Amino acid sequence: MEAIILLGGPGAGKGTLADALKKDSSFIHISTGDMLRAAVKEGTDVGLAAKDCMDAGKLVSDDLILQIIRTRIGKKAADAKLMFDGFPRTIEQAEGLQTFFAEIGGTITHVLNLVADPEALIPRLCGRRTCKTCGAIFHVVNMPPKEEGVCDLDGGELFQRDDDNEETVMNRLEVYKTQTAPLIDFYKNLGILHDIDAGSTAKNSELLALAALNA
Repeated sequence: MEAIILLGGPGAGKGTLADALKKDSSFIHISTGDMLRAAVKEGTDVGLAAKDCMDAGKLVSDDLILQIIRTRIGKKAADAKLMFDGFPRTIEQAEGLQTFFAEIGGTITHVLNLVADPEALIPRLCGRRTCKTCGAIFHVVNMPPKEEGVCDLDGGELFQRDDDNEETVMNRLEVYKTQTAPLIDFYKNLGILHDIDAGSTAKNSELLALAALNA
């Protein structure tokens, strides 16, 4: 089993890049954010435990996240190629993933670090709108829907996530700076970190990512 990791601050474009890479590769996209939001919507025990943290822009506990990841990976074939989006977010999660992959004979081959100016991420996140039905993402300025409040893809209602208000976004950026940014050195020391300019267009970020994966 092989895996790559998409690393970067909130709003850096990890989900957008993941969608682009899925079209050009056989990677299976694993987003802990999507998994947790689904659990919240379904009212599961995991969802109830995670909701307060997510609404406040805080990180869900390392043990809970690793439990979710182990369960999800355990259902995949041994030759699967995985793409982690939004995980790991702490050194403890990274170490837990390394331990788990060592147990199953897996390899993390690349970590794509999306680099963006934090000041540019606040309006990017606060303007984000998500479809309640299919999860498609739009932006009130950068990528507005054809009809305000309506998804172009399936006509679903667009909404602003609770964690996309300015106060929570600023807290999420601070959490990233203190708890997640150290992962850059962690993976740099392993020799698998590749910086990607997230301030460029989505297409350019995709091309840079593909070049890093094929290097």
